[in-house]
Amino acid sequence: MGYVAVRGGSEAVARAEELVACLRLLGGSTPLQLPQIRDQLRHAVSRAMHEGALYAPLLAALAVKQAEGDSIEAAFLLRAYRTTLPRVIASLPVSGRDMLCLRRISASFKDIPGGQILGPATDYLIRLLQPTLADEDVAAVAQAAEQYARLVEMGGRRSGEWGCFPKVADYMRQEKMIVDIPAEPVSSDPFDITREPLTFPCPRSARLQAMAQADTSSLMSFAYSSVRGYGDAHPTLVELRYGYLPVQVAHPLTGEAITIGEIEATEAEVASKAHSVVNSNEPPRFNVGYGFAFGQSELKVMSMAILDSVLTQARAGSLSGESGPAADEEFVLLHCDGIEASGFVAHYKLPHYVTFEADLRVLDRARDHVAQRPTRLGQLVDQALEEQV
Repeated sequence: MGYVAVRGGSEAVARAEELVACLRLLGGSTPLQLPQIRDQLRHAVSRAMHEGALYAPLLAALAVKQAEGDSIEAAFLLRAYRTTLPRVIASLPVSGRDMLCLRRISASFKDIPGGQILGPATDYLIRLLQPTLADEDVAAVAQAAEQYARLVEMGGRRSGEWGCFPKVADYMRQEKMIVDIPAEPVSSDPFDITREPLTFPCPRSARLQAMAQADTSSLMSFAYSSVRGYGDAHPTLVELRYGYLPVQVAHPLTGEAITIGEIEATEAEVASKAHSVVNSNEPPRFNVGYGFAFGQSELKVMSMAILDSVLTQARAGSLSGESGPAADEEFVLLHCDGIEASGFVAHYKLPHYVTFEADLRVLDRARDHVAQRPTRLGQLVDQALEEQV
């Protein structure tokens, strides 16, 4: 593409930035504080963190505020900030078995060890606006805290007893219902898509990383296409967990695992109706897909798990995902990143005077060619008549 330099635009750009800041506060409302955004816009903050690939709730709240609620712009700001941070140490691998669950459900089995925990969910609420939210004040915050304390007391569990539940997928593997986790080549360092470019076919760890920071709506659209008919996926939710995962690092001297904090996260595992035969001597089993994201991001992790299952089976030549866009790993992974997609689409706002001038010249030649066609046709007819005479 051809671009030309535009002179005298720096002052206009500066005024444009000032207008953005002015319009955000022009209404005269009280500026939002970061703790307010973090606490009351949880899903917007969660989306900024997992699409920005950085767990930092207050920084994500700042990004949401600066972006005026634009989810892709907020993720862009957070991911750009992440590139400036040094890498101090790598954390140890963590399992969903260690999650302190606030929510835990399964659509595969009614009775699961430890029981199902509905937790914070809007799945069964009637989608009606609540006008009372418009009149909330400080007193409503205190009332909500008291109500939460009563709910915890009614639960009948003491502090420290929440969350330690076995995984449903582990039980299914013991019973040989689902396939084992696909093995990857042993490497000293895990695949890191921020340092190594994606090459296809890529390892499953790279695929999961790419989808973990992908645009939620894009993943949902791809997954929906596969379950709706552009593929053969019909997954069942094995288990969905939402809660807090401990973050551990190895002690630099002793090598012992030390907990340095926790992160809010959601994970999901699905089983596909398509049977995957790992070995001809083994009985068929259900395939499995996995999804993970920061915060309470249930649609994201379920879509990710569906696509993980579809892409795994497509590579193995199994029954599910042999057709349709969601079965093409390269197509999915290169088009699900909202920041890359928005950047390429938005770049068309830059000056394209040179390329468009070339297009205009092509258009003019095409018009001249079309305009000359009747005259040329008449000349050919006259010439043919003369030859006949």
